[in-house]
Amino acid sequence: MKVVDMHCDTIAKIYYLQRDGKEGSILRNDLHIDLEKMEKGDYLLQNFALFVNLEKHERPFEYAMKLADVFYTEMEAHSDKIGIVRSWADIEANRAAGRMSALLTLEEGGICQGELSYLRDFYRLGARMMTLTWNYRNELAWPNKLAETDGEPVRPSKYIPDTEHGLTETGITFVEEMERLGMIIDISHLNDAGIWDVFRHTKKPFVASHSNARALASHPRNLTDEMIRELGARGGVAGINFCAAFLRDTEDGGNPVHSRIDDMVRHMKHMKKVGGIGVIGLGTDFDGITSIVEMGDCSGMQQLADEMSRQGFTTGEIEAVFHENVLRVYKELL
Repeated sequence: MKVVDMHCDTIAKIYYLQRDGKEGSILRNDLHIDLEKMEKGDYLLQNFALFVNLEKHERPFEYAMKLADVFYTEMEAHSDKIGIVRSWADIEANRAAGRMSALLTLEEGGICQGELSYLRDFYRLGARMMTLTWNYRNELAWPNKLAETDGEPVRPSKYIPDTEHGLTETGITFVEEMERLGMIIDISHLNDAGIWDVFRHTKKPFVASHSNARALASHPRNLTDEMIRELGARGGVAGINFCAAFLRDTEDGGNPVHSRIDDMVRHMKHMKKVGGIGVIGLGTDFDGITSIVEMGDCSGMQQLADEMSRQGFTTGEIEAVFHENVLRVYKELL
């Protein structure tokens, strides 16, 4: 079953390995994702995010360019196995040639530092998807916020939905420009108010690249049923996130450690019921999560397909979740 995954953080991990003089290659490594594991997992396309933590990088645009250099250097060194794509035609060409595809994405709208010219530059560089936020406020929008007691964050971490702060004026301008360019808007990490603003200020499909169902795991990084329903009606897709905290709650309010395949399928069943099978995709968050994943790494992705089949999903439904739904959006927008 061919795999299309809308989100991983592998490039940043490789950057730090190489910076610290350690072994780090997209061909072979000890991370969740490398090309050899992807081949074993039957991958068709992987989105590779340039992830920037705004609290650690004062010049996010410059840092993102360093990550972009790693992306291009690594992919070009192994162009026999994987090809960088900027358009639907590129995806089709790679598939016909028997190569996997790599799509460049951005995780943190603050990468652009509020400058539309930077957004367009990233598009020219090949970026075709961007989250409007990560975990901090930026020039575009707010994420859902960390609960506080007397000014101190609650531990274990508890985030609460922010229904007050929508997109900024700059954020509205950005989503309109992203639609014009053909850069896919990604609402994962965005707060509740901002998500509804994206619905109001756009017309085309968009995605939640790595977000689950809040009805089953209460973390507000996940989507409410109303969001899932409206995203499906718009023709968008939400990628199942393998982070344990987004898959289930614990009785003591802490963060679960193990990411179980059964929980992933449980979210799929709920999302299918709420928004239809067409709203579900994959957004593993591999190399961006610390959970112990039952399938190990991306080489084990077919275990998820097997469990979906065992729990009653048809072959056509599994194909839709594993690649067809996301490819439908890419064909329309790219």
